[in-house]
Amino acid sequence: MDNWQFDWLASCGCRGNEIPGKIFNVKEFGAVGDGVSDDTSAIQKALDACENAGGGKVTFPPGVFLCGSLFIGNDTEFNLPRGSTIWGSQKIEDYKTIFTRAAGIETQWPAALLNAIGKHNVVISGTGTLDGRGKIFWDDFWERTNNYFSPNGLRWAADYECRRPRGILIQDCTDVTIRELVIYRAGFWSIHVLYSKYVTVDDLCIFNNIEGHGPSTDGIDIDSSEYIEVANCRIDCNDDLICLKAGRDADGLRVNRKTEFVYIHDCSAGLGAGVITFGSETSGTISNVLAERITACGAGAGVAFKSCTIRGGGVHDVYLQDISVDYCWHTILFSLNWFPEYSCPKLPESFRDKEIPELWKVMTAKVDPEKGIPVFKNLHFRNITGTRNRDWGLWLQSAPQIPVTDVTMENCLISGYRAGILEYGGNWQLKNVRFSDYEFPFDIKDTFGKIEQK
Repeated sequence: MDNWQFDWLASCGCRGNEIPGKIFNVKEFGAVGDGVSDDTSAIQKALDACENAGGGKVTFPPGVFLCGSLFIGNDTEFNLPRGSTIWGSQKIEDYKTIFTRAAGIETQWPAALLNAIGKHNVVISGTGTLDGRGKIFWDDFWERTNNYFSPNGLRWAADYECRRPRGILIQDCTDVTIRELVIYRAGFWSIHVLYSKYVTVDDLCIFNNIEGHGPSTDGIDIDSSEYIEVANCRIDCNDDLICLKAGRDADGLRVNRKTEFVYIHDCSAGLGAGVITFGSETSGTISNVLAERITACGAGAGVAFKSCTIRGGGVHDVYLQDISVDYCWHTILFSLNWFPEYSCPKLPESFRDKEIPELWKVMTAKVDPEKGIPVFKNLHFRNITGTRNRDWGLWLQSAPQIPVTDVTMENCLISGYRAGILEYGGNWQLKNVRFSDYEFPFDIKDTFGKIEQK
């Protein structure tokens, strides 16, 4: 294989932030910081004053600032220094309802704790703590899902009906930097970069495995966005750690916006689902991604690809190198009929003659079968090490209509309880690749095309 060189790589991330020198201390606008008083209005006044003055830095004294949704303006740095903590309100009504995309569907949804929407030249910085205190929203989700949605065949609706606030939302923005924060217990995704360009996420600590299992508390989600850099982050959460998305099903195909030109590097991960995950929202297509120098221990998969037969779009031109994972379930996972109860919404017969929410109509809209088949091709793995996998080292489960083709693997060592399974792959080329397990050798089922071990 040739050395990987990309013309687009130098364009990934923020192109530079020049923030005016004015300082706006939230204390001067009435913020108390005692962890009891609602400081939302005071902090928002500081943010609005900053933007109206042409930009500057909004900063905090030591303290605990209780608030709901905050909205950051143009040319503004939101700076949370060490010793300063934001506590997210545990009342959903304190998060303004906005038009956004939630888990691949455009809808009305609660705003995040911190929001930049339709802005440019924004910095979110500091070594303070952003604590979403999301357990109350997690518990509500599990109670309603286990007692109503799942028993009634509506598991696919639960994530949308049990509305939870994200940690940080960057939507329709350009030139944004998020750096150095510690983020705890988001109610939903920790960081959501949506419909944005030139964004850098650097040197964050994201920890959501606190107080229990938070549903869909992803680390960093890059959603229909371009020229994104994620670097030097440490993530431990309950679902995907760094996830690339591009909309789902009929609504995602309608929007048809790509995620492309993404550079992920020098990150480490603990518990979670996929360390780097592509999908399952693949409708707008995910392409031109480089990930390198990633380490992980204890996650579900080092690299995961997820989709289904009504998603459409797909994943192509992905390059992954120098990735080391230990004690995960899988080193490389392809699950292309992923979680059918969630991925393939079907309205139960008991609801056929009832009035249903508009969102359910969007989610159950029929997808043209030809447009619904995602394409996975041109995927490249180099210097991948997976040790002590608790299940399959390489697991590719697909269907005849979704082959994974044109894949190269070079200098990879993958070992675990079971070495691997490959279904419906085509034109896989392996050079200096070793699989080992404790029971039986690498298993190839129903495979077509060419697989070469050189």
